[in-house]
Formats: sequence, structure tokens, C-alpha cells
Amino acid sequence: MPKSIEEKITLYIVLFFSSSNIIYSYNLLGDVMLKKMSLRKISIATLALFTMTLIYFMPESKSQLKYTIKDEDIEYVYNNTKSVVYLLDSNNYIARTNIPGSEKDIITQAKKVISSLIIDGDTTEDLPNGFRAIIPSGTEIKDISLKDKILTINFSKELLDINKKYEEKMLEAIIYTLTSIDGVEKIILQVEGTILKQLPNSKKDIPAILTKKYGINKEYDINEVHNIDSYTVYYVSKYNDTKYYVPITKYINNKNNDKVKVIIDELSASPIYESNLMSYLNANTTLINYEEKNDILELNFNEDILDTKSSNKILEEVIYTISLSLEDNYTNLKEVNFLVNNKQIYKNSLKSIE
Repeated sequence: MPKSIEEKITLYIVLFFSSSNIIYSYNLLGDVMLKKMSLRKISIATLALFTMTLIYFMPESKSQLKYTIKDEDIEYVYNNTKSVVYLLDSNNYIARTNIPGSEKDIITQAKKVISSLIIDGDTTEDLPNGFRAIIPSGTEIKDISLKDKILTINFSKELLDINKKYEEKMLEAIIYTLTSIDGVEKIILQVEGTILKQLPNSKKDIPAILTKKYGINKEYDINEVHNIDSYTVYYVSKYNDTKYYVPITKYINNKNNDKVKVIIDELSASPIYESNLMSYLNANTTLINYEEKNDILELNFNEDILDTKSSNKILEEVIYTISLSLEDNYTNLKEVNFLVNNKQIYKNSLKSIE
């Protein structure tokens, strides 16, 4: 059986001319019987030619296909890959959502996610319903670089045209979006080559190097300037039938530095935080104990954390709100394991959260 395309083409030509000879014989013969025989031969030859053409020009096996297609001819598309971005939702919170993304290079990915934050930017068509960009229209990324997990991004002067009402939220969106990229831990913001050290309108001082410690959607419940602590808790919000997560950084006077218990108590508190920010954690849930080791946090709960006591399952909203909250408050945390009465129920890798 022919193996190469050239051999197949040669066979095709031979078969073609064989069929042509039969047709020629038909024209010379006048006898009715010979005409019928010739017609029959033509039909058989044509059918054979068509069948053999299909067989010989189709790949005989996957191994043949592997050798005839070159790697450079293949375009790899990661249809299921998503990038995390923080955008303005319909309630004016900076909220966590996703846009399509297949970029593996950190710089390329950073450019794309920031473009989605720019009003009328190149990728704003990727924004989910109910979300808005926040960086002023016309803002450009003039330069971007990464060193020692610190991403320096230089914007054009249009960044400073932000409305005073949204200047802090814009900063929060940029920080949280960029630090969601694996390999980026800190941000330096520049405008026309100069480090941004103040908010454009209020002139409020900001750190030269920014991290998630800057906070997001800030809420204050303090009575004195001493013993101020902060923690970030993620809640569930909803637009139409789509659920997403909203982080709230709370500033309180607190002598209890056990943030794990503070976060669980906050999420299990009743009533819920606000009508449009929900927690799915049962109010009777109790954190029995927890242990942190090798960037893994093991949380041991009573059975009230389960969706139903017979299901032996924990709601996705409960897993994500707890995991995202702990990730924001614990540096380098990679995994959160959920146990019920010392039995592991769910293991959650923080990189898998979309």
C-alpha cells in the first residue's frame, strides 16, 4: 500500500488513464453488447477510482498524521484558560471576576488584564455582564517590567484623570488584579516615569511599593488610634444568575490576632453582612481547631459546615469564601484543606480557584 503522498498521486494518475482507455474503447465499438460491457467497465472503474482515492488520501493511522503535520503549523488555543481581574460591579464594589486568557508570559498577561481595566480598552469586550472598567479612557501602558516578583508598570498621564470618587478603588483594582498573576507579589506604579506616591485628587499618601495589604473596599469600625488591625473577607454577590466574589477589608480595634478564627466568625455571623453581600456559611459552624504547615492550612470544623449532614459535601461558595479570605491574609498560602471532625472532606488548591 502506498505510504507517501507522491505514491498516492501516481496511483491516482494510473487509475485515471486506465479509465480513459476504457472510455476510448467504448467510442470505437459499435456493437450493442460491447457497448453494454464497456459501460459496465466504466462504472466499475469509476467506482473503484473514487473509492481508492478516498482510501489512499485519508491518513492510515494517527502515527502517519503525527509525521505529516509540523508543530509550527499548529496554533495552540487554551479555550478554558481564564485570567482573574478585579472590576467595578453594579454596586460600586471592586469585585473578583474572570476574562478569557491564554497568555503564559507574565508581562503579556499583565498587559492584557490591565487593558481590561481601561475604559474603552482593547479587551473591554471580554468583560462579563454587570462589570465595568475603571481606569480613565485613553490611558496607555508606556512600559512594564518584572524583577524579583515586583512588577513595575508605567502609565501615561491620563491615569491621573480619575474621578475623586473612584481614585482609591482604581488603585485597589490595579493592585489586586496584578498580584493575582502567579509570580507577581508587589507593584510599583509610575506615571510618565515617576513613581506614584499620592492619590491624584485627595493627595492621600500611598506606599511606593504596593501589595494586597493596601486593602480593598475598605470598611472602618474603630474607636481609637491604637490596636488597629485589618483583615479581608470575601463575600458572595450576584448579577442576574451569575455569582462572584467581593472582598471587604475591615479595620477594627482588635486585640485578637487570630485571623483564622476572626474570618470564620465573620463569615458565620448572622444576619449576613449586607443584603447584596452574602455568606453561605451556616451560623452554627464551629472551627474546632486548625493547623498551618508547609504553606498548607488544615481547618477542622464541626458537621454544620456541610451542606447537609447526610451529603458529606461543602458548598462551593463556602469553600471559596473561606479559601480566598485566608489567601489574602496569609502570605504564600498554597492550599486549604477542609476537615469535619478530623476527617478530610475537601482539599482546595488556591491556584485552581477561578
